[in-house]
Amino acid sequence: MSLHARKIRLIMELRKGGISDTGVLSAIERVPREVFVPGPFQDQAYENMALPIGRGQTLSQPRVVAMMTQALTLSKRMKVLEVGTGSGYQASILSRLCRRVYTIERHKELLDEAEERFATLRLHNVTTKFGDGYKGWKEQAPFERIIVTAAPPEIPPALLEQLAIGGILVLPLGAQGNHQELLRITRTETGYEQETLGGVRFVPLVHGMPRENGGASALSKRG
Repeated sequence: MSLHARKIRLIMELRKGGISDTGVLSAIERVPREVFVPGPFQDQAYENMALPIGRGQTLSQPRVVAMMTQALTLSKRMKVLEVGTGSGYQASILSRLCRRVYTIERHKELLDEAEERFATLRLHNVTTKFGDGYKGWKEQAPFERIIVTAAPPEIPPALLEQLAIGGILVLPLGAQGNHQELLRITRTETGYEQETLGGVRFVPLVHGMPRENGGASALSKRG
């Protein structure tokens, strides 16, 4: 089966699985997932499964990417923060649906590779940062939408603070090996409203930079 045929099959599977946002489905159809998949897994690029990308990180399965993106209810005028660039796949999907994406990654090697992919795909509305996802991106706050692609044991306070009034934060919550829930949090004039979107499995959101980078702070990832 050709990559194109597998992509069409995946889109149909996502529709049947409850992804109804036509913008999200169109973005997934337009972004070539094979560009983000390591060579040995090219034939699985359009399977509905997570794939390894190195550094102990994964490229999330398309259903999860679609579900989280749909939960953001994006519009073309929004500024979005992504915590956990990973391969760059999730950021590339977001770039088709909003005004600008700011994305943070703690693994320099992964970030460099993602930046090359953004350049190849001519995604000029994606801005990257090498740093601590737990801290968010204060200089660019507030954000209308924030998405986190790794699971913290508790919600990072900085991300709540950097969310605009009326903004939405989507993230998995829970320690690795324990039950994790996908949450959608909306900031109101008086506080935060929270809803659960279902059970998920993500790598942990790590506080601090990895040792090989010799840094001082950041996250764990997928994308």
